Amino acid sequence: MLKLFASDVVVSKGYQNTPAVKFSDKGDFVRFRVGQKVYDPRAADNHRWVNITVKCFDAGLIDRIRKMGLKEGSFINLTGRYDEDVWEDDETKEKRSMPCVILDDLEYSGGSGKRSGDGQKASNNQSNNAPTPASPAAAPAAAPQESFQMPGNFTGYESFGGGNNFFNL
Repeated sequence: MLKLFASDVVVSKGYQNTPAVKFSDKGDFVRFRVGQKVYDPRAADNHRWVNITVKCFDAGLIDRIRKMGLKEGSFINLTGRYDEDVWEDDETKEKRSMPCVILDDLEYSGGSGKRSGDGQKASNNQSNNAPTPASPAAAPAAAPQESFQMPGNFTGYESFGGGNNFFNL
């Protein structure tokens, strides 16, 4: 099994104007795509987007995604298992496949894709001079995204045990 960690990726647009985050009718499955702009000297403007499909079957995590209000343009960090979707093409009847990630955990990234004045990426990620998690100043000073308002007191992060050992909410 390959374990993946993706940092500061953005939830991509839905295919052909479909919703970016799709929940199953029963609510037991969610699917979305994430992407990141990467350097490629062969592409126009020396950059291209790399996208991958993310699937989640965990009921607790699906509920958390609903509470987060995950939508197109949200910056997230995620961990998951590499997998492959296999299906038969309706028109050509050929077997097709594409890589995907089975989601294990996700949280909002502090990134906004914008650069601050000092040339560093604007994010809530810890730096060398960042306070330690035990200090009260370790709590995030602002919402992860300026244009997105979290419902209630939900921060987008819950530890595996359901509690948060770093700061009180």
